[in-house]
Amino acid sequence: MAYLTLRGINKIYPNGFHAVHDFNLEIQKGEFIVFVGSSGCGKSTTLRMIAGLENISKGDFLINGVRANEKGPRERGVAMVFQSYALYPHMSVYDNLAFGLTLQGVDEDVIEQKVLKTAGILGLTDYLDRKPRALSGGQRQRVAVGRAIIRKVDIFLMDEPLSNLDAKQRVTMRSEITQIHRETGATTIYVTHDQTEAMTMADRIVVMKEGYIQQVGTPYDLYFNPVNMFVAGFIGEPPMNFIHAVLKGGKLDIKGNVVDLRMIADRDVLTRYEGKELVLGFRPEAIRLMGKADTEKAYKISCTVELTELLGDNTNVYVDIQGIKSILKVEPHDSPELDTKLDFVIPYENVYLFDKETERRIKLKG
Repeated sequence: MAYLTLRGINKIYPNGFHAVHDFNLEIQKGEFIVFVGSSGCGKSTTLRMIAGLENISKGDFLINGVRANEKGPRERGVAMVFQSYALYPHMSVYDNLAFGLTLQGVDEDVIEQKVLKTAGILGLTDYLDRKPRALSGGQRQRVAVGRAIIRKVDIFLMDEPLSNLDAKQRVTMRSEITQIHRETGATTIYVTHDQTEAMTMADRIVVMKEGYIQQVGTPYDLYFNPVNMFVAGFIGEPPMNFIHAVLKGGKLDIKGNVVDLRMIADRDVLTRYEGKELVLGFRPEAIRLMGKADTEKAYKISCTVELTELLGDNTNVYVDIQGIKSILKVEPHDSPELDTKLDFVIPYENVYLFDKETERRIKLKG
């Protein structure tokens, strides 16, 4: 039996706005689940329904098999970390960490022991006497996380906790939150719009769009086996390239670059979509430059280089395929000159195909 069960969860506001549609998910004890999607997709609303901060309009939320729809946040045994930190500005770090335990009437000696242990885990020992205004953004976020974990609850809920931090602080805090999760073993649900956070932290990812679940799976599943164009374009940095073309005689003519789908697709697929517009997808890092790849089992594409971005470990190359814009990722020493012609290949195994009307992925051979 799953530890947390969300069965047919809907959120409909009094004005009629339907924020979350038929949300179904089972979460095992100790899992790290990440809700990811664009702003307004319903991920934070779903988290707040799990926390008991929003009423569930329809459906059932179960904790360890027991319906919890009507239970308040305290009864659900959850601790929540907000984007805004939600620290008490007039209290020291020590008092912020101790506040929840003090309200519970925990003995002062026990509180001190737990505060010192939590501060040690989060690297806050030297800052216990400081007020929040004297801390950096990363340190404030550690205090917010510490205030959650010190209570020893079974469920951690985190709503975009790293969005106010700079890039370096986000990397550091990602690893710290992941380590804390391993040490506490608590079930964690984490909301973010950052697919990098989702890919690096999650056991499983829930991708949402406009209140609907698009796909649930491991980071590997979502990256290599996206079910539709939204997931394929959302997961991965830079995003997957999409090229629209009409299927004729089993081939896609992409501005003079012929992609023969008979090499990778079953006959029934080709028959079903003959004469229809399809979408060919390929990831920027999946391409190979001519002269560095086996061209016998790959599609050759010619393009013009418009812009390059050297990022250290790789270079993003923005290209024009006869009016179609795409991004390629190459080794830094392979960076091409601007306005030059470039030939690259897409290995057969790295090609994705989507139905333009439904945006669902089309299964190929294998």
